[in-house]
Amino acid sequence: MKLKNLLSLMALGAVTLASAQGAYDYSRLQRESLGRGVVAVRENPSTVMVSWRYLSSDPENQAFDVYRNGKKVNSKPITEGTFFKDKNTSDSQAVYTVKPAKGDRAGEFTLPANAPCGYINIALDRPDLGVDPNGREYFYNANDASIGDVDGDGEYEIILKWNPTNSHDNAHDGWTGPTLFDCYKLDGTRLWRIDMGDNIRSGAHYTQFMVYDLDGDGCAEIVMKTADGTMDGQGKVIGDRRADFRNLKGRIIAGPEYLTVFNGKTGEAMATVDYVPQRGQLKDWGDSYANRSERYLAATAYLDGIHPSVVMCRGYYARTVLAAFDWDGKELKNRWTFDSNDPGCEAYAGQGNHNLRVADVDGDGCDEIIYGQMTVDNDGKGLYSTGMYHGDALHLVSDVDNEKYYVWGCHENRKDGTSLRDARTGKVVFQFPSDKDIGRCMAADIDPNHEGVELWSPNTEGVRAFDGSLISPQSEFIGETKASVPVNMAVWWDGDLLRELLDRNEISKYNWGNGNCDTLMTMEGCTWNNGTKANPCLQGDIVGDWREEVLMRTDDNQNLRLYVTTIPTEYRFHTFLEDPVYRVSIANQNVAYNQPTGTGFYFGPDLKKGSKFRGTTIK
Repeated sequence: MKLKNLLSLMALGAVTLASAQGAYDYSRLQRESLGRGVVAVRENPSTVMVSWRYLSSDPENQAFDVYRNGKKVNSKPITEGTFFKDKNTSDSQAVYTVKPAKGDRAGEFTLPANAPCGYINIALDRPDLGVDPNGREYFYNANDASIGDVDGDGEYEIILKWNPTNSHDNAHDGWTGPTLFDCYKLDGTRLWRIDMGDNIRSGAHYTQFMVYDLDGDGCAEIVMKTADGTMDGQGKVIGDRRADFRNLKGRIIAGPEYLTVFNGKTGEAMATVDYVPQRGQLKDWGDSYANRSERYLAATAYLDGIHPSVVMCRGYYARTVLAAFDWDGKELKNRWTFDSNDPGCEAYAGQGNHNLRVADVDGDGCDEIIYGQMTVDNDGKGLYSTGMYHGDALHLVSDVDNEKYYVWGCHENRKDGTSLRDARTGKVVFQFPSDKDIGRCMAADIDPNHEGVELWSPNTEGVRAFDGSLISPQSEFIGETKASVPVNMAVWWDGDLLRELLDRNEISKYNWGNGNCDTLMTMEGCTWNNGTKANPCLQGDIVGDWREEVLMRTDDNQNLRLYVTTIPTEYRFHTFLEDPVYRVSIANQNVAYNQPTGTGFYFGPDLKKGSKFRGTTIK
């Protein structure tokens, strides 16, 4: 049996998806109702690439037809891959429709006249210039983004954060302009704008926004920390519109703190409660000047194995608190709160990262929160703490048999370097100590000659196989993200099952022959976000087939560009969006220091006969 057909058999539509010693029950899980995700982009002036989703509801042998302006353009039914190249030399607008031979879930996409090659252009409504209390001007840059189906049509909209140019890291004093949020459809239609107001400071660590359909009504909500003066998408102000709690250093160390759930379609604030936890005494968080007290994380997780919850978090250098909330369409309720100050939880203080991961690591069918060097169980109780303290990057990976999850993480304590641990127990499998601050690490299957994913960081002396052996020595890693093999982000881009690497505005492929990377594409005219973190606005499977897209901002911040691969693939695989671990990894990607998406199962060229997948051995 060819691998491409084997992958079709192993698609995500089965009842359960294997996790570490357990399984998600897909019959119970509240999930999105996805549309066909049809997308069309020009490969060149004479060819258009059309791609669409293969869904778990589709039969294994589902055939598709592609129509341009109502006329079928494929000569025979498409049964391999969900990708088609159309010879279209016209510059006029074209409507592409994809119809399945069985079922009624068709989809369409309108290719605009004079469409650019390789991407969808999304025009932005850039906010006006602002002036801080000292009379200094600032303007706005497009920053992190997320996706959600806000109107229930089965396709995603983009929720985009705008950061003012005077935004600050928590370690620095200074005034900032308000953080803004827009919602855009892929054709550039703006649905609303939310203004966080003067009492929410701007920077990478302050506003973590969760976009997800929490109440199961088919439309995504947005959940964020708010304050007096936050204005929703309908112009309504939360709390006291006149309140200003900024001190002379531009910091906010007083005033009410709220948590608000917004309607994804309208931007309306539907419910507001007190944020958990309140700041209390600043020194409890690690300092007295609102640096460490203002370090926030957030996550979406299936804590009961059925419904998605949001987990809002504060602190990771000292006191650490995670608070889970549920939204039922009427009330925003606190499910549980974990606090390292509680008796018996002292070992969990100071263990957080600038990011987190979510998965069912203990096999009970419910998600745990991998909060840096510690993990919190789905019931809000501590599962384990490694004691390795804070780090900047974190990756969740599976072995090729999908029997266990592992955590590959780096550490800033100038001792522990980089380590691979059992995600369920915290037991270290192997480690590369270092007397330096290790700010980056990566995990991806980039070499077909070694089983499973590869692992690397600035202190591993090069790329390591999953067993820890050195397979590609590197003489030097330069800085945090620039190296012979980048240690930043990853993306499934070309037509094989290996993963490609994403750094700044370049996609590259690892060359296992010489140990370096070859550039596949440079996204000219675009720039990256968050300084040395060098991440796109968003990376993930947003439209089209199982491969991923990259959402970038243009240099002038007037447009977003959604880059879509035009490389053919022979493989057909159900969209990763139907894997809950992958889907929440997109929802959680924008948190603090952005991390790439990850599946809840091994995916790569080692998928083969004899592999275990969703608890079944492939014959």
